[in-house]
Amino acid sequence: MTKIEKVELDKKYNHRELPPVKNPFVYAYRAFMKLFFYFFFGTGSIFLALAVFPWIRVFVHPKKKFQTAARAYVSRTFRFFVNFMRFAQVISLKTDGLEKYRNLHSKVLIANHPSMLDFVFIMSMVPNANCIVRGGLTKTVLAGVIKQAYIVNTLDFDELCRRCKETIDDGNNVIIFPEGTRTPRHGTNPYKKGAARIAYYSKCDIQPIFVGGNDKYGLGKHDPMWSYNHTEKYVYDFSLLPEIKIADYSELSETVAAKRITDKMQTILNAAIAENEKHYVTNRDK
Repeated sequence: MTKIEKVELDKKYNHRELPPVKNPFVYAYRAFMKLFFYFFFGTGSIFLALAVFPWIRVFVHPKKKFQTAARAYVSRTFRFFVNFMRFAQVISLKTDGLEKYRNLHSKVLIANHPSMLDFVFIMSMVPNANCIVRGGLTKTVLAGVIKQAYIVNTLDFDELCRRCKETIDDGNNVIIFPEGTRTPRHGTNPYKKGAARIAYYSKCDIQPIFVGGNDKYGLGKHDPMWSYNHTEKYVYDFSLLPEIKIADYSELSETVAAKRITDKMQTILNAAIAENEKHYVTNRDK
């Protein structure tokens, strides 16, 4: 990495403006519990992949029923994990109504991605969610369930679109983070057009989900794994933003539609990010 690249990276992920630790004992407890939950999540995932899902596959047929059962089980497991973290006072969860998320059907769900837990929260709230998974995970012990229950991003894009349309037509939602990586602490990354192209191909609406709350230092990209928010537990504040109706772009070519839809997604989420920063940064500094 060049010196210029390091400077630009520091601008995006700089955390030096965070306030100092108020209570070192509470900070130490939460930092320890965060590491505990890393271990808990990792070992739990391996146990599910090796001991639970093979049995579901044996008893649940055909493949579509297995996929539905596996995703529902993952959603319930993630819900337990989230509630466990809440009980341990590591995180706080706010939403604009859990029932709204559970009633989502046949949509592309997009979201900003400030932390490594965003996917876990969304999956815990949306039981019928499919997602596009990094190909690297197919080289781990999770490979079996990932290949059978989810969509891998190493597929040819036409095949990926076909798989997404098939799962959307079945009433499921597809989760996509359009930045393709975690959202930096300051600003955003350019949005990729994949989510827009999939929605256009599938003829389904796009539901933006905003992941708000306080600073996720310790869970963001390039943050030290052992670190924690300096002054308080992580606050996750989720809200559903206005839908993007795909019918509004149906008369356009795919190329033009994908560009305009992607610009619309970024405008909606950037506005929410700016509003969130005003609220949480202002309250933090009081």
